[in-house]
Amino acid sequence: MNQPIAMMLATASVWVIPVLLAVTLHEAAHGFVAHRFGDDTAWRLGRVSANPLKHIDPFGTIMLPAFLLLTHAPFLFGYAKPVPVNFAALRNPRRDMVWVAAAGPATNILLATAAALLLHLVDLLPDGIALWVLENLQNAIVTNVILAVFNMIPLPPLDGGRVAVGLLPNALAMPLAGLERYGMAIIVGLLFVLPMLGEQLGVDLNILAWLIATPADSIIGVILRLTGNI
Repeated sequence: MNQPIAMMLATASVWVIPVLLAVTLHEAAHGFVAHRFGDDTAWRLGRVSANPLKHIDPFGTIMLPAFLLLTHAPFLFGYAKPVPVNFAALRNPRRDMVWVAAAGPATNILLATAAALLLHLVDLLPDGIALWVLENLQNAIVTNVILAVFNMIPLPPLDGGRVAVGLLPNALAMPLAGLERYGMAIIVGLLFVLPMLGEQLGVDLNILAWLIATPADSIIGVILRLTGNI
């Protein structure tokens, strides 16, 4: 097999499972909590499921991670199709929206913690598989924490934006909610356009990296300490 292809496949093999689990359970958690608070939309559509096929988004789950892999990005990242939530069907829409939105990032933090706990079992595995499992678990920690931090950026339609809209007074919540129609365009600009522009200008304009790296590093450090890994 061609060596670059073999290396790419080896890299993919330790990222695919963590990314799929992270995005799938993140979205399933939204649907599960929405169902608990009165909205069964996702439940009826079969989206409260750990089956990745129910949640795959062509760009976020396939094209974006593949692009990052091919460009040798330092981590793999992606997202799944958003779970449909009818906020009007929630028993207390404003309050319950906060719980539904926070469920995804909270699930990612729990998954990262579980992966950190499983690190203690790696030494019990045969040498042939121990390194592969170790890399999967390490990548699971990184992927889940980054996904949680990214989604808690207070910009709709990200989870952090919905949490902020639910918690802020109306005078601030309404203008923020109005940004939702532009939210994805802003995110794409921050994720791709600004960094590319910065490269042309010789300036680091990777604003999302600034927003995500420091809190993500801190959270990973806390998880590793709490689970006895450092």
